[in-house]
Amino acid sequence: MNFRRIANSIVTRLLLLGIVIVLAGVVARYTLLGAYLREDVEKVVSAQQLALATYVAHDIDYKIRERQAMLKQLAKVLPAHLLHRPEELRAWLGERHEWQPLFSQGLFVVDPSGLVLGDYPRRPERVGMSYRDRDYVREALAGKAAVGRPVVGRVTKEPVLPLAVPVRKPNGEVQAVLVGITAIGAPGFLDLLQQSRIGESGGFLLVSPRDQLFVAASDPAMVLQATPPPGVNPLHDRAMGGYRGHGVTTNARGVEEVSAMASVASTGWFVVARLPTAEAFALVKHVQNFVLRHAATSIAFFLLVATGSLLAVFRPLFRAADHADKMTRGELPLEPLPVARADEVGHLTEAFNRLLVKLQATQAEFARMAHHDTLTGLPNRALLCDRIQQVLRRAHRNDTRFSVLFLDLDGFKAINDALGHEAGDLALVQVAQRLQASIRETDTLARVGGDEFVIVVGDLGAEPGYVEESAKAVATKCIKAIDQPFHLRGQECSLGLSVGIALGDGRSDADDLMSLADHAMYQAKQAGRGRYVMAGAAAD
Repeated sequence: MNFRRIANSIVTRLLLLGIVIVLAGVVARYTLLGAYLREDVEKVVSAQQLALATYVAHDIDYKIRERQAMLKQLAKVLPAHLLHRPEELRAWLGERHEWQPLFSQGLFVVDPSGLVLGDYPRRPERVGMSYRDRDYVREALAGKAAVGRPVVGRVTKEPVLPLAVPVRKPNGEVQAVLVGITAIGAPGFLDLLQQSRIGESGGFLLVSPRDQLFVAASDPAMVLQATPPPGVNPLHDRAMGGYRGHGVTTNARGVEEVSAMASVASTGWFVVARLPTAEAFALVKHVQNFVLRHAATSIAFFLLVATGSLLAVFRPLFRAADHADKMTRGELPLEPLPVARADEVGHLTEAFNRLLVKLQATQAEFARMAHHDTLTGLPNRALLCDRIQQVLRRAHRNDTRFSVLFLDLDGFKAINDALGHEAGDLALVQVAQRLQASIRETDTLARVGGDEFVIVVGDLGAEPGYVEESAKAVATKCIKAIDQPFHLRGQECSLGLSVGIALGDGRSDADDLMSLADHAMYQAKQAGRGRYVMAGAAAD
C-alpha cells in the first residue's frame, strides 16, 4: 500500500477527524465542563447539606420538646403549699432533677414578682435576685410556656438556654413560674451540632431569628454572637425571613459557601449546614487540571485504540474490497459479498441506560426499606438495634434503667389460614397502630418478624421497682389494646398478645436483653395467650 493510498484511506480520514474532535473536546471540557460539573456538584452538595441540617434540626427539636414536656409535667404536679416552704420546695425539685436530669444547670421557681422561691441545685447568689426582666419569665407569667433568649447565665457565667412554664392554681390563675436552665455546651444537648464538622472546614450554626443571635455553632467563637446585619449575606437575610432550603452565598467573612437551612419547629430557630465552595467544588478544579495534564496522553491513547479498532471494524470491508478488485480482474468468479457481522453495541447501550433509570428510580425506596418495615412503616430490626444502643448510652450516662418488651401475636396464623394473607397484612397494620398508640412518643416500637414486635421503653429512672412496674404497665396496656376485636373483610376476629419483658441498664448487652425478652415471651405463650412474663419471673 503506497503513501497516496494511505492518505486517501477512510481510516486515515477518520483518525484525523478523531484527533480534531479530541482536541475540540479538550477545549470544550476545560471551558464548559467546569460550569456543568459545578452545577451538578452544587445540587448534590446542597441536597447533602439540607439532609444534614434537617437531621440536626430534628435532633435539637426533640431535645427541646423533651425538656418542655418535663417542665409542664412538673408544673402540673407541683404542690401549691411548697411555694411557701423554700427548703421543702428545693428538696422536691431535687428529687425530680435526679430522676431525669435534663436541665444541667438545675431548676428554680419564681413568684409573680420574679423573686426566686426555691432552686435546685442550691445557688445562694440567686437569693433576692429578680428574674422579672427575663423574657421567658414574663411570657410564663402571661400564661404561656416559653423558650427564653439564650444568654450568659447570671449565676453560671456560661451560655445557657432557659425554658419556663406557668404554675397555675386550680382556677387557672398563674401563681408561679417553673424555670429549667440547660447549658448550651452541656453533654447530650447540642453535641450533634457543636462537635460535628462538614468536610475539613464546614460546620453547623443554630440561629434564633427572634433574638438575631447565633445560639450555638461548630465554631465556639460564634456562640451567642449577633447575626450579621441585613445586606451582608443575602441567603442569611432570606433565612431570617422564613426561607428554608439551600443555596450558594457569601458569608460575613467574605467566604463563598454552600448553605442549607432547616427549621427547629419548637423554637422558631433554624439550623444552617455550611461548607465553603472552595472545598465543595474542589473536584471541579481537579477535573479541569486533569483535562489539561492528560490532553497529550488522551490523543496518543486515542490514536492507538482508534487505529486498532478501525482496522478491526473495517477489516471485513477491506477484504470485501480486495475480493471485489480480484473479481474485476477476473481472478475470482462474481458472487455475493459475505456479511461478516451485525453490530449490536447501540442496542446494548440503550438497554443499559433503561436499567440505570430503573435503578435510580428505586434508590430512594431502597434507602427507606433499609431501616423500616415495608408493611407497617415501623422501624425494622436494623433501626431497632441503633435505637437500643442510643438508650444504652443514655442509661449509662444518666445511670438510669430501661425495659425491652418482646411481643408475639396469638392466633395470627388462624386469620391468615381462614381469610388469606391480605387480611393478615391488614391485621398487622392495625396491630401496629394500636401498639403505637399504647406507648410514649419517645419509646420505640419495631417489627422484627412476621407477627413479632419489640418495644423499647427508655429513661425510666434508677429505681428498680418503678422500672419493673412501668414495664408491666406498658405490657398490660398493649395486651388490652390487642384484646379488642379486629374487623377484617366484614368479619370480627380476635387476637391475643404474649409479651416477654427484660430490664436493662447502662451496663447491659443489647443482644442479651433481646434474648431474655424473647425467652420470656415464649414462657408467656406456654402459659396461655394474653399474658406477660418478666425475665426470671412467673407469668402474669
